[in-house]
Amino acid sequence: MTVIDQAHNLRALVARQARRRAAVYAITSGKGGVGKTNVAINLAIQFAQAGRTVILLDADMGLANCDVLLNVDLPYNLAHVVAGRKQLHEVMVEAPGGFRLIGGASGLARMADLSDYDRRRLVESLGQLEQQADVLLIDTGAGINPNVLCFTRAADNVVIVTTPEPTAMTDAYAVAKVISRDAGSRRLSLLVNQAASGAEARGVYERIARVARDFLRLTVYDAGYVLEDSHVAASVRRRVPFVLAWPQCPAARCIAQVAGRFHHGVAVPAAEGFFQRIARWLGKS
Repeated sequence: MTVIDQAHNLRALVARQARRRAAVYAITSGKGGVGKTNVAINLAIQFAQAGRTVILLDADMGLANCDVLLNVDLPYNLAHVVAGRKQLHEVMVEAPGGFRLIGGASGLARMADLSDYDRRRLVESLGQLEQQADVLLIDTGAGINPNVLCFTRAADNVVIVTTPEPTAMTDAYAVAKVISRDAGSRRLSLLVNQAASGAEARGVYERIARVARDFLRLTVYDAGYVLEDSHVAASVRRRVPFVLAWPQCPAARCIAQVAGRFHHGVAVPAAEGFFQRIARWLGKS
């Protein structure tokens, strides 16, 4: 191979790497207790088992608990990055199931109410992730505070997790309403967790999607559902994700179907990078 050929191959490799960008999913909810974090963790494992490079960011500022559910020790977390004491690669750890975890801080009021300056520092640190993964999952906090909207406004797909409980459905619609009016928001989809059956989950989705369409002129996509399953509670107690402990249980099969929906086009990466969009929004705020 000549020097010219080598240079051409190098340029082609650099171009391919420059074009690579993770598909970004912000997993959020209107209220706590709907299983959002459990969904995010098991989805991360499912994507990783399908051969993708996956990073899960625990962005539930102040109430982060991905590390607890995964039974992993986090010497450092996002709080150290925000404080400028650690670089992002120093707080990232390998998690069970084959993905990488960036842990959030639990019990720190400052992390739950970041200043604009702190969010800028965090965005600058996170920008490098887009070239390191095929899939980036963001486990946001519940509700509609500024820390949550910072991530939902710039994701390729915002996945709102709800349950058939009436209050959870009401809060899911409220979150969809706020996000739909928020500049820069992307495609919204609804995932119904803890459903008694596929028919019940479909009914929940159709009710919320219909109201969103009629009153907000908003399309909410169907991300699928996860059945109510005793293995889920058992996995939480054991601190082992259910797709690893019981890969053939009903909830695990549902997670595989949800991942398949995303793989086949429920969310498509936007032309502009995730953190480019966050940085642009922060520049206007």
